[in-house]
Amino acid sequence: MKNLKLFSLAALAVVFLTSCSSVRVIADYDKEANFKTYKTYAFYKTGIDKAQISDLDKKRILKAIDAEMSSRGFVKSEQPDVLVSIFTKERERVDVYNNNFGWGWGWGGFYNPWLWGPGWGGGWGGNNVSTRTEGSLYIDLIDTQNRELVWQGRGVGTLNNIKNIEKKEERIREFVSQILQEYPPAITVAAN
Repeated sequence: MKNLKLFSLAALAVVFLTSCSSVRVIADYDKEANFKTYKTYAFYKTGIDKAQISDLDKKRILKAIDAEMSSRGFVKSEQPDVLVSIFTKERERVDVYNNNFGWGWGWGGFYNPWLWGPGWGGGWGGNNVSTRTEGSLYIDLIDTQNRELVWQGRGVGTLNNIKNIEKKEERIREFVSQILQEYPPAITVAAN
């Protein structure tokens, strides 16, 4: 039984650690857009100004987007093909883990209407509750000629209050990189 408890705790730790570090990504796009024609970009200041995060984090996100776009062959331009905008959302996530079980000595025991006192009882117990901030970063690409959204990527993951600036920047780069891995979309052409 001790090994089962240790296994349960180890499995819980692995699940918790992987859920904290991963970024879940969802992307959507306009299937009529010609993504091959997009070669240049600029940031959409009006949209970025509305993002409800600190100016320092905005700078970090934009710097990470610059690096990703450059690595994909995009060039920043005054006359861009696409505008890049961002926005964010966050929410508190509450996780409840029920990871202890077994038999023990305690008050009450099994229900007996004529007897109340010490007894043996068993079952599940030991709930652990944790809260964490889960955030979403949206990256939008807007076609400048049509003024329409053509691609949107969203990354959802845990945002820890990271005091170490290097780790915070690394986490932001991870978010941006994983979101932009979905761009350009893998468009499949249906056979006629």
